[in-house]
Amino acid sequence: MMKTLVISTSSFDIDHNLPLQQLIQKGFRIVTNPHRRKLTEDEIIELLHGEVVGLIAGIEPLTERVFQAIPTLKVVSRCGAGLDSVDLNAAQDRGVAVLNTPEAPAQAVAELTMGLILSLLRQINQIDQAVRKGEWPRLQGRLLAAQTVGIIGIGHIGRRVAKLCQAFEAKVIAHDPFATQVPQGVTLVPLEKLLGSADIITLHLPYTPQTHHLLDKKAFASLKPEAMIINAARGGLIDECALAEALSSGRVSAAALDTFEQEPYQGELSACSSITLTSHVGSLARESRQRMEIEAAENLLQGLMRVGAVQ
Repeated sequence: MMKTLVISTSSFDIDHNLPLQQLIQKGFRIVTNPHRRKLTEDEIIELLHGEVVGLIAGIEPLTERVFQAIPTLKVVSRCGAGLDSVDLNAAQDRGVAVLNTPEAPAQAVAELTMGLILSLLRQINQIDQAVRKGEWPRLQGRLLAAQTVGIIGIGHIGRRVAKLCQAFEAKVIAHDPFATQVPQGVTLVPLEKLLGSADIITLHLPYTPQTHHLLDKKAFASLKPEAMIINAARGGLIDECALAEALSSGRVSAAALDTFEQEPYQGELSACSSITLTSHVGSLARESRQRMEIEAAENLLQGLMRVGAVQ
């Protein structure tokens, strides 16, 4: 039977991907995601039937049940940085190698974060909506140069956001118990201090059980007046109900979210005028996406060669 590779991301350019073309030439068959959206646990199990040895994964749940259902699987290559959707213990127990592409999406997510920050500070969305209705509002915004930006998580993406904010002459503070490199001019502070002193708080850390609802009702109560919240990391980092309350009470002056606990998002924040909502597009810049897909395929090829699945 022909060995199969599955690509479960909602889209993927196979034609211009050299490592994948090499695998096709070596006799591998490629199966893609027919739904063109994030898959459920049942859908990924259905897609992985047969002699599947490798998977280029999106953000679908790769649980113990999934690994149990696919005994032939040898390599999972995440097209992206986060591994919170993968049960790493279950993968290890079954000898499945799990790889990711942490550098490839970093610039794209950092630039989207900057776009969201600037949009909130200058109220671009609200002004755009008003002008379309025939109004001519004269809303006064705020300068990024006058703000203290608090970055929670100073890894691949957080470091880039710090440097971009510094280019705008903002003061940057950060919280990260695991920080290895900190950009010059960035002060590391405890989380409580960051929450109480940052004008803009932006999240760039992985989602884990320990970071679940890191920003909750208690955290929002400790913020500076008129603080803004940005999340282009993972949805579960923020208690969305508590954020909706904090926005309606004015405790948080504005927010921008690119990630949500349930995606596609259809919750109560949609009714709130002081929030900008985007559809998990952080890494979807053409150049980053191309690099991410090629790196994911290269990781898959190397992983399959290591386990002897490719001659």
